[in-house]
Amino acid sequence: MLKHTLIHPKINEIIGRAGHHAKILVADGNYPASSKKGPNAELVCMNLMPGVVSCTQVLQALLSAVPVEAINTMGYETEGPYALTEDPPVWDQYRAVIKNAGISLKLEAIEKWAFYEAVATPDHVLTIQTADQQRFANVLLTVGVRMD
Repeated sequence: MLKHTLIHPKINEIIGRAGHHAKILVADGNYPASSKKGPNAELVCMNLMPGVVSCTQVLQALLSAVPVEAINTMGYETEGPYALTEDPPVWDQYRAVIKNAGISLKLEAIEKWAFYEAVATPDHVLTIQTADQQRFANVLLTVGVRMD
């Protein structure tokens, strides 16, 4: 019987095998999950219909189940058709989830193309594709070390 809130069997299997420095990507509905992943990454699709499941919900479940040492978002574009002038609203949701999980880490943005490179490493073990429609909602977790 699991004590954390994450109950998806395949996700639990993958994170159960993940170790220190493993990368877990929570991808929004716009992320090219089938082509932008590391060579060892498995893809779990949770995109039922627009907005269901959201990146925020997945982040909350993951933080209940695995220690993290870094939380990175994909930096938003400031020019072009998808440009934003300030942090995406979803980032405030992430900050609230992180705080509620009792984690003192800061959300750190990585420039978009560097984010793709960070995901393409052999340490990337899992992508959870959501149906989140918010722009720049991708979040990359780096697994930490259990301290208790």
